[in-house]
Amino acid sequence: MCGHGEHQNRHGHDGCCCGPADCGPGHHFGRRFATRAERIARLEEYLGELRAEVQAVEEAIAELKVAG
Repeated sequence: MCGHGEHQNRHGHDGCCCGPADCGPGHHFGRRFATRAERIARLEEYLGELRAEVQAVEEAIAELKVAG
């Protein structure tokens, strides 16, 4: 279960990005919209994840260049 009371998918849009089995009973009776502050917080968190991914890719490239 993904805790949909405040769920928002990775792309910053409200709504479920899980399969029906993950939503659990009563999912559609919770909150459907995130506040502006919640959307900003989620997008900032996602940006942090993207920055970490970029760093990991840069490190992998550097290691391959040294080994190559």
